[in-house]
Amino acid sequence: MLSPVELSGRKIMNVNFTDALSILTTLDLTSLGENDSTANIRALCEKANTPFGSPAAICVYPEHINGVLNCLKELRLSNTKIATVVNFPDGSANADRAERETKRAIAVGATEIDLVFPYSAYLAGEQSSTLAVLKSCRKACENDTVLKVILESGAFSDASALADACHLVLSEGANFLKTSTGKTSKNASLEAARIMLEVIHRHGNNSGFKASGGIRTLNDALLYRQLAEKICGAGWATPEHFRIGASSLFDELLDVLKKQQPK
Repeated sequence: MLSPVELSGRKIMNVNFTDALSILTTLDLTSLGENDSTANIRALCEKANTPFGSPAAICVYPEHINGVLNCLKELRLSNTKIATVVNFPDGSANADRAERETKRAIAVGATEIDLVFPYSAYLAGEQSSTLAVLKSCRKACENDTVLKVILESGAFSDASALADACHLVLSEGANFLKTSTGKTSKNASLEAARIMLEVIHRHGNNSGFKASGGIRTLNDALLYRQLAEKICGAGWATPEHFRIGASSLFDELLDVLKKQQPK
């Protein structure tokens, strides 16, 4: 396995209003619980309506897309995207399934698709089925739907294998590389993020990066943002290129914004 980089021992001191705001605007506020209800999802949307702006996206299961769409309209949060997951969480090598789920999600209002890469098939050497999933979903997304591909980075045994998968995904037109589903024992790590960001940099910094899975504090999120700007350049980590997939850090984030708000 990739050696994980422990976040707990590394702290960013003196987090300020600008730091916290940068995370809010790049946050994919996420709820992927098996027992999510209409009320849960509405509460999530209402959370997004903060005095400091709104998250980049709200990410839910496909069956909740319509509820999010209606809620965002009521709240007039027109800049908040609607993201969902497909081929999730197993990363099937069934291209028909992935394409069908993608088309259905877009038809009901998803503007961003988080596709689980068929990592088991890829690691078993099944190149053709892997490519079929990527190609079919890229085609289904057409030009205006953002495609984020979840590599499930914890499943990769070494850095070169992960880097090769990232090159393949970007070559097939993905808009973002994403670390994890959050549904396995090995979630995001800074080491995996470094590998993924270096591949993005070698591809010209035009694609984005999303850290997701096990990111629970504002400090965690800022470490990923710091790494992204170190590799891809100052100012790169905007919502168009950088996302954090989390919700557990949201209350801490708002607390910092309220306390650090300029007078």
